[in-house]
Amino acid sequence: MGRISRLAPDLANQIAAGEVVERPASVVKELAENAIDAGARRLTIHVELGGKKQVRVEDDGEGMDPADVRLAIERHATSKIRRAGDLAAITTLGFRGEALPSIASVSHFLLRSRVQAQDSGTEIRVNGGAVTSVVEVGMAKGTVVQVDDLFYNLPARRKFLKSDSAESAQVSRIVTQLSLAHPEVGFTLTSGGRKVIECPPAASLHDRLYQVYGERIDLIEVRKDAGGLRVSGCIAALAEHGPTRGPQNVFINRRIVKDRTIAHAIIDSYSVASIKERSPEVHLFIEMPPDAVDVNVHPTKAEVRFRDQSLVHEVVRRALMDALGHGGVPQLQLRPEIESQSPVAMSIPGVLGGGAYPNRWMPPTYDSHTSDTRSSDIRPMIPLGQFRDTFIIAIDDEGVAIIDQHVAHERVLFERVMERLAAGPLESQRLLVPLVIEVAPSAHQALVGRASELERLGFEIDGFGEGTIKVSAVPALLKTEDSSNALLALAEDLEGLDKGAQVQEALRRIAATTACHGAVKANYPLTYEKMTHILDELRATAYSTVCPHGRPVMLRLTRREIEKNFERM
Repeated sequence: MGRISRLAPDLANQIAAGEVVERPASVVKELAENAIDAGARRLTIHVELGGKKQVRVEDDGEGMDPADVRLAIERHATSKIRRAGDLAAITTLGFRGEALPSIASVSHFLLRSRVQAQDSGTEIRVNGGAVTSVVEVGMAKGTVVQVDDLFYNLPARRKFLKSDSAESAQVSRIVTQLSLAHPEVGFTLTSGGRKVIECPPAASLHDRLYQVYGERIDLIEVRKDAGGLRVSGCIAALAEHGPTRGPQNVFINRRIVKDRTIAHAIIDSYSVASIKERSPEVHLFIEMPPDAVDVNVHPTKAEVRFRDQSLVHEVVRRALMDALGHGGVPQLQLRPEIESQSPVAMSIPGVLGGGAYPNRWMPPTYDSHTSDTRSSDIRPMIPLGQFRDTFIIAIDDEGVAIIDQHVAHERVLFERVMERLAAGPLESQRLLVPLVIEVAPSAHQALVGRASELERLGFEIDGFGEGTIKVSAVPALLKTEDSSNALLALAEDLEGLDKGAQVQEALRRIAATTACHGAVKANYPLTYEKMTHILDELRATAYSTVCPHGRPVMLRLTRREIEKNFERM
């Protein structure tokens, strides 16, 4: 007898279930996507014990007649495709024809459905893949699917599920993502009798974002059409004070996806503004022709394959860079809009008591309406003075800003350095007496190994023994006394850089540290002219809200916040 045998249907279904159904959240996703494909406008989802005990999804979609109800639980049965050519341009959320029979093979399964044209619905029950009953039932138009005791017949799989709270969190995440992708559909999620999510049908993505996340003023709107792709959504501002890692919801033609190409484009777009590594909060919606993306490459439909991967990467990267480059100023405000009808008065003379101003503060007269032709989302700001010789206090027609003078100047210098590097090496100043600096072996290796990149920034260094380097020249923008500290900081930055990293990344790190040590320091008094110069130069930079190391440049107190605190709203 041969060693190869045909698997029993129930075992084949259980193997398929292992690919499609990873956990209760997978069940919720499959059932909810089927409901949306069926034209549902309201979904009610209920889970018990994180979905391990029960998952129940009710919808008001078009429903199924008795024949379709029976077919729906058979393998390779689907209403989404008819011929091989349909696979080249999938426009629905579900298509594989495996989800329902896979789920039914590892649970106590109930499906109840009714179409509008019939007076009653059909109920089918399946236990571990075996149909136990098919009966006629009274019900409203739509479909109800109930999945009890997931993996009851696969205890090895069940024990790998996480705690009830962890599984509930995964269900909540999936429902949140589905609700963002389909704002026109109402979603309700309850867990153990507690309402977790309630989102009535919304008129727009903006409204749905507000329903899900509440009032948010720290997100930047993204919009770009290029190369046949349309990118929209919102992303974390550069100077956002939240965690380095945030939720990342990415959708291709309203399908939830995880894609390395897009993830890399997101990280790459933020790295242009800052050398600080970030995995920021993003909610991106990408639309493209169905035949430009293959969604039939993963059992759970989580991954996709692009016809032109480099195009997708570049369009997404440029879309985010364009949004961040507008000063990184939040443009999408997730809150009810309340605008004052009267403009803020900008006639400032006398605001500090009408007396004479110190010579390093604001002059007594100026034109507050002077136009500025620079393309920046940061409005022209008028400096009022310094706080503790460290922070510039300024105003514009939208409120008050507190600017860290060192961080702002660092941003300006960094961009100037990177601009000059494009034309050639930076200006250098030779030292009459070379500096000899003792460094740790790892720092010695990092600096000497990147000597050519350092030379392009104006440093000239040589190894001078195992634990010493000799510095013969430093960048012109650095004071000689700052050079030693700058090189020690550079060694630390370069040590953390992958040895295979590109030259450009090394140059960016060197430029960032050089700019930091060349910038005006805290506790340093500035004249009005110097404050104005820093603010004007800041407006001219592409990414004006963070320094190259990721620190925020300014803190704003908006007009709305001021009026609210003074009860003028």
